[in-house]
Amino acid sequence: MPLLTRVTLFAPIAGLIVVAVAQALSLPPFVIGLVLIGVVLAAVHHAETVAHRVGEPYGTLILAISVTVIELGLILSIMLANREAATTLARDTVFAACMIILNLLLGLCLIAGARHQKEARFTRTGATAALSTLATLMVLTLILPNATTSVPGPVFSPVQLAFVASFSLILYLTFVFVQTVGNRDYFLPQAIHAAPDAHAPPPLDRDAWIAFAALLACLGAVVFLAKSLSGPLERTVAAMNAPPALVGLAIAALVLLPECIAAVRAANANRLQTSLNLALGSALATIGLTIPAVTVASFYLGLPLALGLDAKGTILLALTLFIAALSLARGRTTVLHGAVHLAIFAAYLVVTVLP
Repeated sequence: MPLLTRVTLFAPIAGLIVVAVAQALSLPPFVIGLVLIGVVLAAVHHAETVAHRVGEPYGTLILAISVTVIELGLILSIMLANREAATTLARDTVFAACMIILNLLLGLCLIAGARHQKEARFTRTGATAALSTLATLMVLTLILPNATTSVPGPVFSPVQLAFVASFSLILYLTFVFVQTVGNRDYFLPQAIHAAPDAHAPPPLDRDAWIAFAALLACLGAVVFLAKSLSGPLERTVAAMNAPPALVGLAIAALVLLPECIAAVRAANANRLQTSLNLALGSALATIGLTIPAVTVASFYLGLPLALGLDAKGTILLALTLFIAALSLARGRTTVLHGAVHLAIFAAYLVVTVLP
């Protein structure tokens, strides 16, 4: 068994030990944060091992769902620890994740893919199908609450929230069916553009099952570590007099960092289709799974969910979806497309830190 795999097998054990120590002693937040990052990286490593064994497009689906489970653990832990922050945390985290994926990650992937050809190519039908589903989910969950009148403010009424959460899950499951069964070929890499090293032999069944068990353990450890870190994270943001939205941005950045690295690495290896599957699949899972889960949590806690974005968030979201549609419409992109997405992400960072 490779050294990296042996090390990552101990990650969830180390995480649970740190949680136990944190209950008895006051550990510095950066120690918990470093261990949390290590467990997240280990979880993604194990997810990649399982993904390689099952192949495309199932592999990217496993990665997307794994990352979303980690994100859910972080969000729900903070919601349970701080009822005041629970109202807007889901919105801030989901919006931050979508901006990171559709601008930072997509921009880096398009630029990395353009290193190999003047026009990086991918299967247009799969990418546009994913983007159309994503656009529908984002508008229904993040913009529509601002236009409803049953309840004042950027919130849904309980019936509206239950409807949107249910259909978010239904739309996501429909996309998963299309991706894995109905139109699977839309999401497969184009063999003629694959890199020579893109077909490494898959792991043995035994190694894949070990990785799957370790993945489940890592996901559990992440939830407990997140609960230990949630208080210090919020206190740090408050001490800096920074906007509360930075908590959501920090959660999204922490969770998506390993997957961003995996997606950019795939694009750099001339496997742009795989990197797009990772990026768009993660964004879809973020909304399609996170919104229903936090809806159930909000009903349980008796807290309203403020899902509607403010004016600047709405403008950035509309611009992001418009530019993403143009970038993916032809199945061919250039460095310029990637640069535009990076510029939008830079604008999002500026207005988040300096609203």
